[in-house]
Parts: sequence; structure tokens; C-alpha cells
Amino acid sequence: MAQTAVAPSANPLLADWTGPAGGVPPWDKVRPELFPQAFQTTLAERTAEYRKIADNPAKPTFANTIVPIQLAGKRYGQVMTLFGVMTGNMNTPAYQKLDREWSPKFSAASDAITFDKPLFARIQAVYDARNSSGLDAQQIRLVTRIYDSYVRQGAKLNDAQKAQLSQYNQQLATQFSTFGEKLLADESKAISVTDEAQLAGLPDSVKAVAKAAAAERKLPGFAIVNTRSAVDPVLTYATDRALREKVWRAFVNRGGNGDANDTNATIAQIVKLRADRAHLLGFKTHADWRMQDTMAKTPAAAMDLMMRVWPAAKGRVAEEVADMQKIAGASLTIEPWDYRFYQEKVRKSRYDLDQAQLKPYFELGNIIQGSLYAANRLYGLNFKEITGTVPVFEPNMRVWSVTDKAGKDVGLFYRDDFARTGKRSGAWANTYRGQRGLAPAQLVLSSNNNNFAKGAPGEPILISLDDAQTLFHEFGHAIHAMLQNVQYPGLAGTPRDFVEYPSQVNEHWLLTRDVLDKYARHYQTKAAMPQDLLDKIEKSRTFNQGFATAEYLSSAIVDMKIHTVANGVIDPDKFEAATLAEIGMPKQLVMRHRVPQFQHLFSSDSYSAGYYSYLWSETMDADTFAAFEEAGSPWDKPTADKFARLLLSTGNETDRAEAYRAFRGRDPDVNALLKKRGFAPTQAAQDAK
Repeated sequence: MAQTAVAPSANPLLADWTGPAGGVPPWDKVRPELFPQAFQTTLAERTAEYRKIADNPAKPTFANTIVPIQLAGKRYGQVMTLFGVMTGNMNTPAYQKLDREWSPKFSAASDAITFDKPLFARIQAVYDARNSSGLDAQQIRLVTRIYDSYVRQGAKLNDAQKAQLSQYNQQLATQFSTFGEKLLADESKAISVTDEAQLAGLPDSVKAVAKAAAAERKLPGFAIVNTRSAVDPVLTYATDRALREKVWRAFVNRGGNGDANDTNATIAQIVKLRADRAHLLGFKTHADWRMQDTMAKTPAAAMDLMMRVWPAAKGRVAEEVADMQKIAGASLTIEPWDYRFYQEKVRKSRYDLDQAQLKPYFELGNIIQGSLYAANRLYGLNFKEITGTVPVFEPNMRVWSVTDKAGKDVGLFYRDDFARTGKRSGAWANTYRGQRGLAPAQLVLSSNNNNFAKGAPGEPILISLDDAQTLFHEFGHAIHAMLQNVQYPGLAGTPRDFVEYPSQVNEHWLLTRDVLDKYARHYQTKAAMPQDLLDKIEKSRTFNQGFATAEYLSSAIVDMKIHTVANGVIDPDKFEAATLAEIGMPKQLVMRHRVPQFQHLFSSDSYSAGYYSYLWSETMDADTFAAFEEAGSPWDKPTADKFARLLLSTGNETDRAEAYRAFRGRDPDVNALLKKRGFAPTQAAQDAK
């Protein structure tokens, strides 16, 4: 890509962030052609900052080594935030080209810092003297974590090993970009439907979304985009079984169609590179390496938890399929594209509850307000909408300023809620800038990103109960970021298997009577959800948990199995099939994320050997909400205050398992998880208590 001729001083990506909350990203000025210069400038700047730390002739101390490390690379971090968000939310061929070109360069530059001998010697000197140099507990923990991280990343390898490791990391960075590019191409496709009769059974709101998607793509009639938010309603409501199968196959085969967008070869390379890297670093498998800094600690511990729950999930699926088969009759055998359709019929039969009845009460704007209300009532966070006063990268985004219960500024909260071409699938939280107490202090810039379907202009945006739960889930991540109050950025993050805990806990407040009464209001009549409908939701809470648990757990088990193959040699499709056969995967459903499209695992290292973390977090989340129930109310203020103080505000300043024990007085009770999902306690779960 040709570099822009603009001078660095005039490049808006290199400018200080200005505006409220200590400065905001200049989203309105971000253009792909500005990034090469910004990358070059800030990479060089960061290298110089670390060089200054490494070459300091003074005796290494916490103040002259660890503190500067905490502050280094600020402008580089800002540029990478801008780039990361654009590639995730507004991707184009220009951004894909940049990602391909620069990802290995970023990896090499980071390795150069990790492998810098004088720098690591200074870190080691501070580490060796940590208990005799007057440091407080947080400073000792920070020094220890930095030292351990450098060692895990290869700082103690010899020069030849470091060169090899850097090659592995650069190759992985390239393959991650390739995987993301191929998957995005498959998810940008859509199934065209010209005969409206094929859409029989779909609610009008879903058809309106499909019509808008067709218009956007200049297609006649309707278009069903190959993303979960568009596909699930078709699988749930469409009476045309052939259409359901066609839509289902397109969705579950993303990345696995044997064409130019097939990801299997890319995944095989990623898995092999990860295994080779783990061996170089002295670990048996990639999973062993990745799990060093987790609560579970070992692949065996994670597998143990998953296999305690798997039999109950599988047994419940068999019950669910039997119930569906009774309704379907002998002339039809339940297949995966039938599951959601017939589960709705069972729900209607058993609870007199139709998901289509609920949608009119889940208007997006109201549910957003409900999430803000809950955060205010629980934690004292105050939200004031300031949309239109700060830059955004997409005109439908909304922004709030956030203050705490004392009126002190916390930061800003952004929402980017709608699906579009160039936006990756799923839902996620971003932190554009994390809180920091270390001078110069920083306020939070947090965001939530969803792929809700947007109808025609002026149409109400109605979301499903599942979507509403996703909204509360992602907002839980934002709450975690906004309540954080740490001194050092190096103690801000948490173990991967803790990350989903605050978000999963937050889901519970959606279905509290208070939130539903106030915010689940009919989009036309404004009437509150009738009590009998509320009662039906309550009674059906554990409905279909076999499906939900099995599709998730199978994905997590396959992830762990892939990343415990010692030599890293796999055929992804065959490995998936063999693993599912080994655990007895019910044939009526598929993994929530099949291997060829498993973005959590193959777009970065982030969740690799870590997808189990949702279940690990859920053992804490279910037990945490039980603490509120034991206190007599989901709004019990002393419990909320204690939860925020010990677990939400402290980042990684203390061991997370110890922090949980301080909150609950014991380790999590696995039976709380089983109860939440409607499974009977098992003997294995009893043994785990």
C-alpha cells in the first residue's frame, strides 16, 4: 500500500486524543492509508522508549524499570486500538491488506522487546530483589507477573531459539490474518429468496430485516445473511424445511466448503506452529503453555470440569429430542436444521410460550436502558447519553458519559449494535482505553459490539430473548472495565478463565422482575409484559439447556483436544469428527462453533485452549448470583458492594481464586452451575465441592 504523503505532525492517527474523559479516539478521521506511517512512527517510538529503559546505567529499581515499562508504548497502543477496531468492525480489502502486511511486523517488534537481553536483565534484577527492596504487595505482584510473562514468552531462550520463536510468532500472525479474511468472506454471503411463500412462519420483523438485507445487496426479494443473528430466526420459525436445511448448511459450513475461503489448511498450519512453539518454550503442548496463567492451571483440570457436565448435557439432549420427535411424528426424523423449529413447538406445548410472543417486548432501546438501570442500581454507575458530541466510526453508534456514585468521572461507553458487511460475526466488548491510577491517570473508554439485525428505516428494532441476554452479557464486560480501580496497567487484566465471569453474572439481572416490569414493554402499546408471560419465562428458564450446553461444551472439548495433540499434526475436519464421535455427540446438533469457523481459536491466540473458560467462569457466576438470592434480593446492596469491591474493581491485584474465596467464603459450588442449567447434581459434582 502506498504511504500517504502527509507529514507525521499532520497525521490524525498520531495526534493526542482530545475531548471528554481525557481524550477520545478520532474515529471520524481514521482512514486506511494513514496507518502505514502511524505504524512506522509509533513502532520506532516504542522501541526507543524500551531502549532507554534497557540502557539506563543506574541500578535497576522498580521506579526506573518497572514503572517506565508500565507507561511505554502509549501512542503505539492508541494506533493499534484504532486499527484493531477498524479490522473488526469496518473491515475492507484495504484493511485486510494492511493486516496481512503488518501483523508479522508487529509480532517481530514485540518479540524484539521480549528478547532484549539488557532489558530482561534489569527486570530480573528487580525481580530477584523484590522481597528485600521495600516494595508493597501490589508492586511485588506486578514485578512477578512481568518477569513470569517475559519468561513464558521466551526471554530466557538462547539466540538461535529466540530467532526460531520469532519466526513461529510471525508465521502465526500471518495465518491469523488469513483465517479472519477467509471467514469474513464466507460470512458476507447471503441466500437469496425471491418467493415470499418460502418465508412462511417468519415474524414480520424478521422478514423486514431480510428485505433490508436484500436491498443493501441489490438483490430481489429477501436475503438471509450468513450470520447467526440472521440464521437463527429462520431455523426457529421457517416452516419450509428445505429452506431451513439450506440456510443451516450454509451457516455451519462457513470456512469448510473446499473453495478459496476454506480455512482447514490455515488451521492445520496454526495448530502445528503452536505445538512447535510450545515445545521450543519447554512445554508438552500448546494447552500446557497457554494455561500457565489461568485459574484452572492445567488442561486436565479444565477437561475434568467439562466432562463432569457433559453426561448431563448429553442426557438432556436425548430427552429434548424425544419430546420433539413426538410432535414431529414418525414421518420425520429430527435433524440439526429441525432442532430450533421443533424446540419452539415443544416450548409452546409445554409452557404455552412462543418466542415470537416475546419479541415485541424486547425493543433494543428499552433493553439498553434496562442494562443501564441495573448497573446504576447495583453499582451506582450513572449514564448520560452524549451521542453526536464525540466522533464515531458508524452513524448508528451511541455514546454515554459515565460517572460513579460520588459523581466522579469514570469514562465513556460506546455501543455499535448492528450487523453489516465488513463486521466480524458474534458479539464482543472492546476497551479502547483502560483505567489506570498510575500518573498520568486514565479514564475508561469501553465499548460493546453486537450483530443485531437492523430493519428498514423507522422500523422498531426488536430482539430475541437470546439477543437480550447477549446484550446484558457484553455489558457485563463493560461494567467490569468501568468499575476497575487499579494503580498499574500490568495488574488490570485477569486470567482468561475469569474474563467471562463478570459478563455471565450480569446476564442474571435481565430476567429479574424489576428490569422486565420497567423495560420489557410492548413496542406498540407500551404495556408492560403481562404477568402470565413473565411467569412462563420463569418456568421455562432451564428449557432447552441440553442443546445450549452440548453445543457449547462440544466446542470447548474439541478446542482442548486439538491443543493437547503433542505434535500438532491434525486434519481439522477429520479431527473434529473423530473427537465428536469419541464423546458421543448427539447427531441432532452441531458444535456452536465448528472448527473451520472457530474464530475464538484461530483469529488470534486469545481463546485457544481457553474456550472452556465460559464454563469455568459459570461455576463462579451461578454461585455468585446464589449469594444475592441467599441475601434475599438480586438487588441486595451489601452483596453488590462486596462483589464490586473484591472482584470487579481489583483487576489482577490479587489472586482471583483467593478473591473469590474472600467474597463467598469458599470455592465455587459446582452444583450452583448444574442448578442454573436445570441439571440434577451429580456425584462427580458432589465430589468437587
